[in-house]
Amino acid sequence: MSVLMSLMDFIPVVLFIISSITLQRCVYYRMSKGAFAVFSAGMIMIICSGIFKAIWKLLYSLGICDFERLNQSFFPMQSVGFLLAGTAVIAMVFFRQDNGEKLYQIGTPTVFSGTIFFIAANILGSLGLCGGLAIESKRCGKVWPAVFFILSFFFLLTLGYLGTKDFTNASVNWTSEAVNILAQIFFLLASKEFAKQ
Repeated sequence: MSVLMSLMDFIPVVLFIISSITLQRCVYYRMSKGAFAVFSAGMIMIICSGIFKAIWKLLYSLGICDFERLNQSFFPMQSVGFLLAGTAVIAMVFFRQDNGEKLYQIGTPTVFSGTIFFIAANILGSLGLCGGLAIESKRCGKVWPAVFFILSFFFLLTLGYLGTKDFTNASVNWTSEAVNILAQIFFLLASKEFAKQ
């Protein structure tokens, strides 16, 4: 892993941070306080997982250390983050968002080492997040954000598929970086267009 590749890993993280801030400002008045708290917690978990992974790659590529815990925490944190954010968006889209009314109580799942839960959480969460925001965009008469959210989801799925490949191969790493950057560019474009009045 080269230093350049590890620095490239910060690009999708920065793009997602910008998207997250844009979306949180936009959905604040559309969601109940509980749903917004769950959405924000999920987005923060996704951001932290990306930062941890990027820092791990940088430390590793510079030969400083192999801080494995940063790398190992990425998938569980990101998966649960997508699940929380996706669940909150689905609640916004399909359930009445009355701040005086109690919505479903959502607890964090118990952490364990099995990957099937995290794979399912990642897929369902990103589908809930991107798919729910695409539906909400369409309801607001905004076609382009819906298209961009769907494209972002497609690239996230592709990234998941690439995650099953051999990451010791440099071409797989570079392809994954490019796909991740594309996913975050479409997510940012969608977020910006969705937030426009």
